[in-house]
Amino acid sequence: MMTKGKKLLALGSLLVVIDQVSKILVKTGMQIGDHFNVIGNWFQILFIENEGMAFGMKFGGMAGKFCLTSFRIVLFAALCWWITSLVRKSLAPDGTRARLEDGSPVVPEGVLVALTMIAAGALGNVIDCLFYGVAFGYAPLMFGRVVDMLYFPLIDTTWPSWVPFFGGDRFLFFAPVFNFADSCVSVGAIYLIFFQYKFFTRDDSAEKKNEKKK
Repeated sequence: MMTKGKKLLALGSLLVVIDQVSKILVKTGMQIGDHFNVIGNWFQILFIENEGMAFGMKFGGMAGKFCLTSFRIVLFAALCWWITSLVRKSLAPDGTRARLEDGSPVVPEGVLVALTMIAAGALGNVIDCLFYGVAFGYAPLMFGRVVDMLYFPLIDTTWPSWVPFFGGDRFLFFAPVFNFADSCVSVGAIYLIFFQYKFFTRDDSAEKKNEKKK
């Protein structure tokens, strides 16, 4: 039977594989700027390469790129350490799920899954930055470009002429192009903020009592 740590490792590995397979398929099968519709016009595959942060944002040229890649590596390592410590905290001495006095788990399963998604997303983009430049022959180690392809122009229209300042201009809602790794990070972070905020804001006294009992 797989332990909790192995299950999370399997989940993270699967997410990274999906991310990398999708990027390599796009990178080797399309030219930059190529696109095709998946569902109507509002879900497209559009191949671009991102030299900076998530969703096409850029950061400080070559020096910024080096710092950003280094930060991603440190972030991934910190997340792995944090997840490992939470997995240990989540288990009672007999191997069952550790619970607080009110019966709730010391570490909710959703917290571990969400953090694993964020870590997997971080690693997916780290791989691009570290190795894609070397693998595809356009940049040295740590200066690779992140492959983006998911594009959701949900609303693509023109402002009415009577609208002040913007009349007649194009209005595009949700213009960023991103990848599966970005999605993992965003979904994991949003889930933690909206559904697991109590875990990060609760009183530590309950956990300390629980640890004393161990």
